Amino acid sequence: MDLLQLIRNAPLEHLLLGLSSLLLISVLASKASGRLGVPALLLFLFIGMLAGSEGPGGIGFDYPQLAQSLGVIALSLILFSGGLDTRWHTIRPVLAEGLALATLGVCVTAVLIAWFAAVVLHFSWLEGMLLGAIVSSTDAAAVFSVLRSRQARLQGRLTALLELESGINDPMSIFLTLGLITLLVHPDTSPLILLPMFLQEMVLGALIGYSVGALMTALIERIKLEYEGLYAVLTLALALFSYAMTASVGGNGFLAVYVTGLVVGSSDVRHKDHLIRFHNGQAWLMQILMFLTFGLQVFPSKILPIVGVGIILSLFLMLVARPASVFATLVPTRLSVKEKFFVSWVGLRGAAPIVLATFPVIAGVPRADMMFHLVFFIVLTSVLLQGTSLALVARWLGLSAPLLSTQSHSSSQDREIA
Repeated sequence: MDLLQLIRNAPLEHLLLGLSSLLLISVLASKASGRLGVPALLLFLFIGMLAGSEGPGGIGFDYPQLAQSLGVIALSLILFSGGLDTRWHTIRPVLAEGLALATLGVCVTAVLIAWFAAVVLHFSWLEGMLLGAIVSSTDAAAVFSVLRSRQARLQGRLTALLELESGINDPMSIFLTLGLITLLVHPDTSPLILLPMFLQEMVLGALIGYSVGALMTALIERIKLEYEGLYAVLTLALALFSYAMTASVGGNGFLAVYVTGLVVGSSDVRHKDHLIRFHNGQAWLMQILMFLTFGLQVFPSKILPIVGVGIILSLFLMLVARPASVFATLVPTRLSVKEKFFVSWVGLRGAAPIVLATFPVIAGVPRADMMFHLVFFIVLTSVLLQGTSLALVARWLGLSAPLLSTQSHSSSQDREIA
């Protein structure tokens, strides 16, 4: 049955029973993921696919606009949580490398994927660039989740670099995706308009994000709320405000909301531990809902015809495009070859590329449906192959730090640099 019809016709208690069951199954699956060696995000996707129209659940869901809206909200809150749980002093030493990977690295990956799509898939150059832009950024939800789920820590500055890159490379990927859609839908548009658009989005995103972060910090310190729980509501409201305000004036909302979280996380505000725990739990809820939704949106019957091409494209991205972009971008840095190789392998794709893949579908771009399912397949292979092997690769390269001595460490402790 179609999901919207189900919502209109089914009793409320039945809807709540179904939703709570999916959430419960997802939470239990996250527990099993550690023993199976499979990232929880991958299990969330499979649960959504099983609940979908072509799975046992039989829930019809073909609403890319709704999936996109949910994905945007979820990514905003996930990025805010990531910024809130980050300290400026941990990312300052890797800021130059992170910015380079988030800009130049994204562009190099997009160009290489475009070349591959033009040669192998017979896409036009612009269509290939659009596909490359969609899959060019690593995903914050996937990287945060996988890195924080491991008991082994990484040596040196790698954790800070990888989480910074995943937190700030979405804006570049989003800019390229929307710009290329504009060029495809309106062929008479000059590509020269993209440069001022880029500058506007990045400058407004950084400025508004910092301003809202400073405002949030001041409000937490100066407003004496009667109930501690209201501080979580205050930060939630301002996080969404940061994204919405920036996007409404032509800035990059994802950059803004990450910067907002970073400003607050780097400040010594009251109730910080409580806020971090609240937003960490909220981020997990957003990840579950987002991956379940995208699992519902995908039709396995449309994936089967592209499995062969999808495998080749995924391997090219993991073994050629991502390493080439990392090594080319990090040439002037003092990172060792082993560290660069590991950064190359942590090119996890997740919900962000799937969210971006809905934009060409809604805009009516040619081959958009094929792109969406190709991107979904790339995400599956990336999380399955790269996400399950990070700890093994780190040990193989000699980059693992000693295991943590306690199981009760907080997420903020996870983010310290060994």
